[in-house]
Amino acid sequence: MVEIVGIRFKKNGKIYYFAPGNIKAEVGQKAIVETVRGVECGDVVIANRMIDDNAISSELKEVIRIATPEDLQVVEKNIQKQKDAFAICQQKIKKRGLDMNLIDVEFTFDNNKILFYFTAETRVDFRELVKDLAAVFRTRIELRQIGVRDEAKILGGLGICGREFCCKGCIGEFQ
Repeated sequence: MVEIVGIRFKKNGKIYYFAPGNIKAEVGQKAIVETVRGVECGDVVIANRMIDDNAISSELKEVIRIATPEDLQVVEKNIQKQKDAFAICQQKIKKRGLDMNLIDVEFTFDNNKILFYFTAETRVDFRELVKDLAAVFRTRIELRQIGVRDEAKILGGLGICGREFCCKGCIGEFQ
């Protein structure tokens, strides 16, 4: 048996398991954790719990700490930065005449990396755009082309039934 904490980074997103160490996390708290993308802030959706070793597929990363008021201020600042980065990236896309549609921007908690999500009908050579963005933001830039279902999940909307898209409201991960 191994002790875990379940963290979700996006509303209705996938739940990731972390080793709590000596931290007692409660549902509803925010926690700072180390991920493959860097340091991130996520919502605790599963409090400390013991699960079978076989339920874990890889080595668990540890929870760094429960988010402090200062951490929450960083999260708020990052949300504002994301809005600014979205506008700047839109301008750069238009300037370069790229046939792509910017969908979302994400800063990692530690501002080590900025992720730009976009859709495009065909393959897009965005190498020069990455250089432009790196010059402006002076950090690692990652552009990810996503499909229409992922776009619907990010942007949301109503299905033909009149309810929120299932991919936005209740499907955590596409298979």
